[in-house]
Amino acid sequence: MLQGPEGGRMSDEVLRLRGVGVRRDRSMLLRDVDWTVHSDESWVVIGPNGAGKTTLLQVAAVLLPPSEGTAEILGENVTEADIFDLRTRIGLASAAVADRVPPAEKVIDLVLTASYGILGRYTEDYDSGDVTRAVELLDQLGCAHLIRRRFATLSEGERKRVQIARSLMPDPELLLLDEPAAGLDLGGREDLLRRIAALAHDPKAPLMVMVTHHVEEVPPGFTHALLMRKGTVLAAGRVHDVFTARHLSKCFGLPLLIEQAGTRWTARAALP
Repeated sequence: MLQGPEGGRMSDEVLRLRGVGVRRDRSMLLRDVDWTVHSDESWVVIGPNGAGKTTLLQVAAVLLPPSEGTAEILGENVTEADIFDLRTRIGLASAAVADRVPPAEKVIDLVLTASYGILGRYTEDYDSGDVTRAVELLDQLGCAHLIRRRFATLSEGERKRVQIARSLMPDPELLLLDEPAAGLDLGGREDLLRRIAALAHDPKAPLMVMVTHHVEEVPPGFTHALLMRKGTVLAAGRVHDVFTARHLSKCFGLPLLIEQAGTRWTARAALP
């Protein structure tokens, strides 16, 4: 991780997209996306279903190459970089990863195997330092008591927290969270957001980009927001500048009232 003289993040570019488009068959999933993320920022990407949020995250995770434009991730142009090496520097927690976990995989092994970038423990060896780090990360996410449980037996909230612990295992420079609070009840959501907020305030943690549908799911400590609709960027900048009734109403296609209470946001439809 790039750090300044006092141990805090330096203001260097971690992600830079210029004119990025992604085409699939005859459809443009992303169109003319410009986005720059610096290492002293944490971003939330918000938009309705089909806005292109997950596609954007796949580009950032070096899982999907742009059809148009240029993408520089962690200082490397993705068309020229060793993408397999670059991917080891990026942590990703998403439902797509969780769906590929072997049914009998134990929680401790799911986190450990992130060191090798694989799913499913086989014959590879891990030293005591790896095991200690895995347990510490699980403890940080409130999951240390689950280490011997099978991932398939966990609640949805437990799965979300274990996935984040796994994504942190390789000590990534960039952490991507794809709808981490989706499917959680109120208690599970608030517990998870509290833990993500703690990461956002930790100067040793990687830069985070989080995708969500809801302003209510934006944890304290996130500094910037990007709004998407139909594959394009509507607004990007500091959270306070982006989370306006005008911007969010245009993003979701209906009049909204936006309120801030302390460090949290809410949105509701404007009554006629």
